[in-house]
Amino acid sequence: MTLHIVTLRERPDLRAAIFADAMQGALWPEFMRHDPVADLYFGQAALERYLDFVLMGLQDGEVVARAFSVPFAFGIESRGELPDAGWDAVIRWAHEDHLAGRKPNAVSALEISLLPRLRGGGHSRTMLAAMKQNARARGFADLYAPLRPNQKHLQPHMPMSEYLKQTRPDGLPADAWLRTHVRDGARIVKVAPCSMTIVGTVGDWSRWTGITFAGSGQYAIEGALTPVTISLEHDQGIYVEPNVWVHHPL
Repeated sequence: MTLHIVTLRERPDLRAAIFADAMQGALWPEFMRHDPVADLYFGQAALERYLDFVLMGLQDGEVVARAFSVPFAFGIESRGELPDAGWDAVIRWAHEDHLAGRKPNAVSALEISLLPRLRGGGHSRTMLAAMKQNARARGFADLYAPLRPNQKHLQPHMPMSEYLKQTRPDGLPADAWLRTHVRDGARIVKVAPCSMTIVGTVGDWSRWTGITFAGSGQYAIEGALTPVTISLEHDQGIYVEPNVWVHHPL
């Protein structure tokens, strides 16, 4: 079945549905929901600024896919290149632009996700095309994305720079999500080595992962692209996630 795609501005009544536990729990590991920077975009008041950049894919009236993007100013002083802090940084940039009254000139994707039963049917590419069209229709010529390669979690100890070198015989990326973007015209720009930073106590990390940490060190956990560093001595765990910046000319 095809998706009917609408913005959150067009269907504000669906706001609760895109953040319902049935969707949130199916899409992301629990620890991924604890990046404090996310509140600058997903917070109740902040999201009001981005209603035209929240897309929902509907089937029979049910929200089965969602896509978030954010407009930001790029190429200005101190923003000559895409930030190493990726996802976190572009959200902060957009927030700073709002506070300064600065006009954005580019858009960054933040997320495209589907309910598990929709995966494998080409719907991710449909949502990507809708995001690109949405940005283009609003006068933007560039869509960037700090991508989270969807198979990197299977190789958590491999540096992202090495992961990017894995290609198929046809030269396309081995990773399916990276491959989708490259096929759709994106150029891989660079690694964002610290795209998301999530910090919590050891107790927090135990609740988020279901793991009892017996000692300090690095732990590969389900859904993480790199190991989590746990310090029992300091009662802290920190996860620094690398992403991959890509550029879609519109």
